[in-house]
Amino acid sequence: MSKLDLSQLSGFVDQWWDDSALPSLCEFVEIPALSPSFDSDWEANGYLDAAVNTFVAWVRSLPLKGLTVSVHRLKNRSPVLLVRIEGDADGDVLFYSHLDKQPEAEGWSEGKGPWKAVIEDEWLFGRGSVDDGYGGYAGVLSVLALQDQGISHPTCRFLIETGEESGSPDLEFYLDEMKSDLGIPDLVIVLDVGGMDYDRLWITQSLRGIVAGTLSVKVSSVGVHSGHGSGVMPSSFRLARQLLSRIEDQDTGEILPEWLHLEITDKMKKECAQIAEMAGDSLDDFPLLDGVQKQVDDPQDIVMTMNLRPSLSIIGADGIPSIQDAGNVLRTNTDLKVSIRTPPGISAHEVAEKVQELLESDPPNGAHVEARMTEVADGFLSPELPDKISSSLESACQEFYGNSSRSLFIGGTIPVMAMLQSRYPDSKFLITGAGGPGGNAHGPDEKLHIPTAKKVTKCMSAAVSATIR
Repeated sequence: MSKLDLSQLSGFVDQWWDDSALPSLCEFVEIPALSPSFDSDWEANGYLDAAVNTFVAWVRSLPLKGLTVSVHRLKNRSPVLLVRIEGDADGDVLFYSHLDKQPEAEGWSEGKGPWKAVIEDEWLFGRGSVDDGYGGYAGVLSVLALQDQGISHPTCRFLIETGEESGSPDLEFYLDEMKSDLGIPDLVIVLDVGGMDYDRLWITQSLRGIVAGTLSVKVSSVGVHSGHGSGVMPSSFRLARQLLSRIEDQDTGEILPEWLHLEITDKMKKECAQIAEMAGDSLDDFPLLDGVQKQVDDPQDIVMTMNLRPSLSIIGADGIPSIQDAGNVLRTNTDLKVSIRTPPGISAHEVAEKVQELLESDPPNGAHVEARMTEVADGFLSPELPDKISSSLESACQEFYGNSSRSLFIGGTIPVMAMLQSRYPDSKFLITGAGGPGGNAHGPDEKLHIPTAKKVTKCMSAAVSATIR
């Protein structure tokens, strides 16, 4: 088997990015391909189709061997593109990215705008440049670069959707429809995230899940004058607070049920310490008022708490009048919107059932309690990459970045990650990308760091070449 020449790979990728991918990506930037949640007339407007067609035209212009392209359309669902590059060795790799975009946003710098591709210094400005237009280009070029050297590679499929920014509501249906076409990948590569700097490849190891819904505590059929009922009738607010204390220590904020916690390994702790060291003073960058203290102070503890531990937030309330409209009346009910971030690797659906049981059982003062968890999404915990892939990635990272890769933990939730992992529980995952400081995804002056996009492409070539069974 031929050995991958990293120097030749670098020159090839740089040239094809400059001469081929970048011009097409600029065309893509100028298409207002809003995600369906932000464009109710997306089908009639045709911008998502235009984005797909732009990418398809570029792919078909490449000298790829074993290429097939198919656009899948289910009724009333945004299209999904499947690109397949047949391999000459055993193994399967599935790349994921998306072509839909966030809304325009205000505050773009002079001479720049969401639908105007501008290359300035080492950056490509424009909506969708870094989130996530470049992803498909980087993935396809990583395979073309292997074919250029005659390096054997597994079959590579590229699943590119147009609804990610809307929460990927249609993707499950397409995964069912395309099940036989997608196969079972040995490795899933997602190019839709980034890292803390542009000096190394950042590999996302985890995402937290979410369990959110409404806690409703009712005590009376009508409001009662507080001069008559207070002290005798129970306060629905006090009872709601009492119920929440079954989940959270009201003094420390610590989450109490053991089933809501992940065992944080020594390796995770070490990686969190490295992240904390790199983050430095930015870990204190919270908009707290003077004198307000954080619940945790140790930098490593902050990183673990933000990304690997559960947390509870109250993000809304009903049944409570505004201060201006409040009278001396005991209210009938208190409804609270509860949001629980669940650790990676913990089943959010199991947590939802247990939270409902915990809050509804044995209600204080016999109150009528209902806990309905309406938003439930698993997190993501990446399995260890095989040594062969890790070693190949390390060599590429040293060659192209001059540094080893670093692990990254993310405290938010990206539903598609858990969706893919539930479909392919035995697959390995490589979650990475070209995002980083100043990229401004979703905001004004969104921009792609072009040198990093090239480096990510080169590193993916190394990973794909090492996935042969």
